[in-house]
Amino acid sequence: MSADVGRSGTDRPLSVVVAGGGTAGHIEPALAVADAVALLDPTARVTALGTTKGLDTTLVPERGYPLELIPPVPLPRKPGLELAKTPGRLLGAISAARSVLSSVHADVVVGFGGYVSVPAYLAAQTHVRARRRLPIVIHEANASAGIANKVGARFADRIMAAVPGSGLDAEVVGIPVRGVLAELDRPALRAQARHYFGLDEDAPTLLVFGGSQGAQRLNDAVEGAAGALGAAGIGVLHAYGPKNTIDPVSPPDAPPYRGVGYLKRMDLAYAAADLVVCRSGAMTVAEISATGLPAIYVPLPHGNGEQRLNALPVVEAGGGILVDDADLTPEWIAREVPALLGNPDRLAAMSVAATGSGHRDAAAAVARAALELAAEHRAGTYRRRLRAAFRSPGSEA
Repeated sequence: MSADVGRSGTDRPLSVVVAGGGTAGHIEPALAVADAVALLDPTARVTALGTTKGLDTTLVPERGYPLELIPPVPLPRKPGLELAKTPGRLLGAISAARSVLSSVHADVVVGFGGYVSVPAYLAAQTHVRARRRLPIVIHEANASAGIANKVGARFADRIMAAVPGSGLDAEVVGIPVRGVLAELDRPALRAQARHYFGLDEDAPTLLVFGGSQGAQRLNDAVEGAAGALGAAGIGVLHAYGPKNTIDPVSPPDAPPYRGVGYLKRMDLAYAAADLVVCRSGAMTVAEISATGLPAIYVPLPHGNGEQRLNALPVVEAGGGILVDDADLTPEWIAREVPALLGNPDRLAAMSVAATGSGHRDAAAAVARAALELAAEHRAGTYRRRLRAAFRSPGSEA
């Protein structure tokens, strides 16, 4: 799409608002789409809508996008005073979102679920400035759609999903993954990545992480197996979470076991690794599949089972192993991980299967839909204003 066509008769660039605040699983797809919008239409303006509840104020500014904040509206799961306050809080958040949409002259809203999405969807549906609703694109990353996207789907113009069977009538495109990961050449970056983290250049390397806050079960299991991993000549890069601690004990001559609170350079972490032990949030599965890494997925044991569903397609394709949370013990790690890392042929086959189950063009697909709807909206608004400007005072609409 050319910039001239996108502007539809006005010099103002198209304005895209992405709403996916709260967790990295909502924010990262939103920012991946923002990056894709910038590639498809460098003149477009992208604004992130978020809240102070979560990682919005950390992740969004780091990626260079303006962030507009609205009040969070969590939905209490039990009756009580907090639930009674929800309607008023929602109205306030919708009003704040509507003000943001007006101030940035939004042409489309792209939502990814989470606290911020419902107010964004409803604000777009009742947008005052343009005197007509704003188009809405929804992306559902999870195998089972969340409440926010179920609400938004009732009046969305385009609905996209990571996998079939999400509960939404959606086009399946995969999960938007940022370009630096979708195009990652792990072998080419391996030496640089291992030097960056202080890892052994040649030792088989295990990457461990449990999301942005870490996971105690993963921490305990891998830390407890540090001696066996070291004795097997395996290096470890372990992101244990900023509020947690670990104290692994490895043999004196073992490859380094590096623990960090948080991984800011996930691209280098993936490039350094030969195998991953991790949870199976939708974004985690998408990134690992896109980079072609074999993985041991350990779904969260609570919730609606969506983490197991997220990992199943990759596991069934042969790109990963699924382990119940209760079964992940130091003994399991000490037995299974050295056996897997000592089998290059199996690792190579898992890598091919993981890559084949990933979607590297999902971000572009969502961005393209957003820009097309934005251009159509801009053209419709422009034509309506022209008709109003040339309408005679006595004529009827």
